[in-house]
Amino acid sequence: MIRIGGATGYWGEADLALPQFLAEGNLDFIVFDYLAEITMSIMARAKAADPEAGYATDFVSAIVAPHLQAIADSGVKLISNAGGVNPESCGRAIKQLIEDAGLSLKVAVITGDDLMPKLDEVLAAEPAEMFTGEPTPPREAIASANAYLGAFPIAEALNQGADIVVTGRCVDSAVTLGACIHRFGWQRDDLDFLAAGSLAGHLIECGPQVTGGNYTDWHEVADTLHKVGYPIAEIEADGTMLITKPKGTGGCVTIGTVGEQLLYEIGDPAAYYLPDVICDFTEVTVEQVDFDRIKVTGARGRGVPDQYKTSITWADGWRAGMLGFYVGARAAEKARIFADEAVQRARRKLAAMGAPDYVEVCVEVVGDESHWGDAARYVRSREVAVKVGCRHVDRRATDLLMRELSGAALGAPAGFCAFAGTRPKSSPVIRLFSLLVDRGIADIQIHTADQSIAFEEPAVSEALIKRESEQASTREARASADGAQPEISNGSGVEQITVPLERLAWARSGDKGDKANIGVMARRPEYLPYIAAALTTPYVASRFAHFMASPEIDRYELPGLSALNFVLHHALGGGGVASLRNDPQAKGYAQILLDTPVSMPAQLLED
Repeated sequence: MIRIGGATGYWGEADLALPQFLAEGNLDFIVFDYLAEITMSIMARAKAADPEAGYATDFVSAIVAPHLQAIADSGVKLISNAGGVNPESCGRAIKQLIEDAGLSLKVAVITGDDLMPKLDEVLAAEPAEMFTGEPTPPREAIASANAYLGAFPIAEALNQGADIVVTGRCVDSAVTLGACIHRFGWQRDDLDFLAAGSLAGHLIECGPQVTGGNYTDWHEVADTLHKVGYPIAEIEADGTMLITKPKGTGGCVTIGTVGEQLLYEIGDPAAYYLPDVICDFTEVTVEQVDFDRIKVTGARGRGVPDQYKTSITWADGWRAGMLGFYVGARAAEKARIFADEAVQRARRKLAAMGAPDYVEVCVEVVGDESHWGDAARYVRSREVAVKVGCRHVDRRATDLLMRELSGAALGAPAGFCAFAGTRPKSSPVIRLFSLLVDRGIADIQIHTADQSIAFEEPAVSEALIKRESEQASTREARASADGAQPEISNGSGVEQITVPLERLAWARSGDKGDKANIGVMARRPEYLPYIAAALTTPYVASRFAHFMASPEIDRYELPGLSALNFVLHHALGGGGVASLRNDPQAKGYAQILLDTPVSMPAQLLED
C-alpha cells in the first residue's frame, strides 16, 4: 500500500498542504496539479516575454524552497505538473535550490507535450474542433499547443530514481497514476488497475474539494474550513483505495464529499477518456469504513485510446468588464438603465469612427430574480450587483466601454456605488481548441542531471484499441437517452410530500471548455427514482435556458453511486477567459439545481 497526498488543484492554490503532509509523516508521494487550459495560455504569454518563465513559480518559491530540508529528511517524493510550458526552466530552478542547500535530491523533467514545434504537422489536415466542429484558428493567433500526456513517463522517471518529478502538460490524474505504476509494476494491459489509479488521482487532484471544500453540506464543516485538511489516498496493489486526510485538520471525508468529487467535471461516466485508459466509473461504490475514511472500489478499464487529446489556446480579440452595485428601491431597474446608458454611448462612438460593433456585450444584474430567468424563486432585491462585460477585436473598443461605464456614474440613476480603485483594464480573450493527434507525434524525453533519454510509450495492442471501439459504439445510445424514467408506484392513499432536491441529494458542478457538468448523488439509494423522475433533461434544460445557446443536454446514470450526471453543451458563453459570464466555469450550477422541488412519499423521507 502507498500513501499519496494531493497538495494543489490549480495555480494559486493556498500553500497549506505540504506542512500538513510533512507533519503527518509516512507519505510515499505528494502530488501537485497546477494546470488548466487558461493557465497554459497565461504561461505561454509569460514565456514569450521571458524565455526562463512559463511555469508555476510558486511550486519553486513557496513549496520546494522553504521545505527542501524537510522533504529530503522525510524521503517523500514530489510529482508535479508545475512545469507548464517550460518544464526545463522549472527543473533548473529546483536543481539550483538543491545545489545551494548541499543536498543530493534527484530531479527528473519530462518534456514532449509541447507541440508548438510541430504545429504545422498538427494543423496540416485542417482539423475541426472535436466538440464544436469549429474550424482551425488562425495560425498566427495560436499561443500554445499541448498534448495531454499520460502516467507511464512519470513512472519511468521514478524508476530512474527521481525524488522530484516535474512535467509539462499531462492529464491531471497522471501524477497519481504514475506513482502507482512505479510502485506496483502495473502494465499497459492492466486496465482495471489503471482505471483505479486514475480514479484515485481524480479524487485528490482538486485538493480539499474532496475533504469538505465546495461541499453541499458546507454548514457541517464551516467552522473548520480555515484549517481544512488536504486529501490522502491510500492505494493498494489491487486498486482498492481509502480517502482520508491528516489528523487534526479541518473539513471532513464522507460519502458525500467523495461522491461529489467523483462526479466533478466528468462527461460520460462509462467512457471517461484518459491517455492511459478509458475508465468506467458507473459501478464505483463508496463506503464509510471509519471516521474520515472512505473506501472506494469498482473502477473498470474499457480500453486505451490510440490518440492524445491536444489543447490549443489562441487569441481571439479582447475583453473587459466592470462590477458595481445599486442600492435602494427598484435597484435592478436602475442598474440596467445605468448599464444601457454606458453601452449606448460607447456604441455611438464606435459607429462614428466607422468601427465594428462589439462581438458581445453581457449585462448581469445579480440579486434580481430576472438574472435566473424562469428559475427564479426569490423576491426583488433592494441591493444588486451589476456586471457589464464586452468583447471586441480591438482593445481600444473594450477600453472605451470601461471609460463610459466610469464616466456615466454622475449622470445615472441614483444609488450607484463601487469599490474605489483604478478603471478595469482589457485583457486578451484566449479560446480553447481541442483536437486529437496520433500518439507518435509527441517526442517524450526524460531529463536528469546525468542524461536525457527518449521515452517510448508502451505499445497499445490492437485488442485494447478494439475494446475502445466496442465501447464507443454504445456511447451514442447512452448519451441520447434520457435515462429510462423509473416506474414509481406510490399506491393509493400514500401521503406525498414535496421537498427541495438538497434534502435528498448532494450535487457538484464544473466545466470542460464550453460544457458544464452537474453531478447529483442521492443521499440514500431509494431516493434516486424520485430524483430521476424530477430531473428529466427537458426540466434541466428549462432551468438553464437563460444560460444555454442550445438545449443540448446528456444525462448519464451511475448505479454504483446512485447518481446522475448531466452534461450541458454550449452552456458557458465560450468558457474560461473567453466568457463574459460571472460564472464561466459552472461552479454555481449545482446550487441552482439543488432547489428543484421533488415529490415523494412522506413516509420514505421520515424513514
